[in-house]
Amino acid sequence: MPGNHVEYPPEQADRISVSSLIGRWLLALSGVLLGGFTSVAGLLYIAVASVALVSVHVLGRRGELVRAAVAEGALTLTALEIRRIIRFHGRLRTDALTSRRCRTYLGMRWAIGLLGIGVILLLVLCLAVAGSMLSAWLLNGGWGLIESSNRVDALLVASAALPGILLTFVAAVGVVGVGSLDRWFGTRVLGPQSDRLLRHRVAELTSSRDRVVDAIDDERRRIERDLHDGVQQQLVALGMLIGQARRADEPGELLDRARATAQEAIGELREVANRVYPIALDHSGLHQALETMAERATVPVRMTYELKERVRPAVETALYFVVAEAVTNAAKHASAQVVNVAVTRQKVERVRVVVTDDGAGGADPSGTGLSGLARRVAALDGTLTVDSPVGGPTVVTASVPCG
Repeated sequence: MPGNHVEYPPEQADRISVSSLIGRWLLALSGVLLGGFTSVAGLLYIAVASVALVSVHVLGRRGELVRAAVAEGALTLTALEIRRIIRFHGRLRTDALTSRRCRTYLGMRWAIGLLGIGVILLLVLCLAVAGSMLSAWLLNGGWGLIESSNRVDALLVASAALPGILLTFVAAVGVVGVGSLDRWFGTRVLGPQSDRLLRHRVAELTSSRDRVVDAIDDERRRIERDLHDGVQQQLVALGMLIGQARRADEPGELLDRARATAQEAIGELREVANRVYPIALDHSGLHQALETMAERATVPVRMTYELKERVRPAVETALYFVVAEAVTNAAKHASAQVVNVAVTRQKVERVRVVVTDDGAGGADPSGTGLSGLARRVAALDGTLTVDSPVGGPTVVTASVPCG
């Protein structure tokens, strides 16, 4: 019975192997050549970014825009390098990228790119010299790049053949070596560091265990205070009004007051439930939940939402509470006139939320609310930064992986 097994003649198998080897070498050559050009772009970025970061403190509020542009540039260039390496040199696994790691990578990777350009130039030089000498010898010409008495004779070709072949072979192999070095360096700087990452995670979990328990207790106490000071007091007042209405000859006014109190209690209970977990996240997603929160806020909120599709629920929940806490702090403590919220997708499969208010500033990142948010975001391998100089503005930035 015929099967799927096919046997090739030895000479055809050799041709397949040689053609495959040549194809892989040409692919590596293309990747190294392209990497040389991108290394120049990376070197220019590092020079411009260094000057820009130095000027951040001088520019004041505009400095945040410069810092954001520098971070976005690092992520974009690094994402391009990752795609190039995967396309030409093989699979590359990376951790969630941060602007700091990307700047470190770009600040060192340019040397590999320039090495690749040097290897390619050496190969071109070897081929050019060999081609000029052979053609000059065969055609009896005088254009050889290496000549003896303005001519190229058989003795000169024979003496230069061995070192030329060796040098050309080294340059050809060097192309593949530079590609492998490029991939190794990307893995080393951007890839998951298993042992180090595991030790870091164990230490982080050990140190944060007590803080997580304290944060849960703080959240429970806050919910209890909200219920006790708000809903419970209104329900007690409602009960008293109903009791007075039952004893009154004309209970109409008391019943109207009881109805108003009941409506207030229902509204307060909804607010408490929404602070625990907004049901709109499950039904309508992050965008609608943020829009509803903005409508209920006591300070005007300008929303910019650029996500085209929903992300996983844990990410939506974390980002919602980052925005909610920042807006609440701006309204209660900073006397802000307006709050700007921007939700965007970064180049390397991350979502970034930036909340900016024009209030008095001076927010304490170690406070209960913000530190709890930082732990919630860190649990998703994200980062939370708070920049709140006295006098404002306050900028809260969260970046979380989508997957």
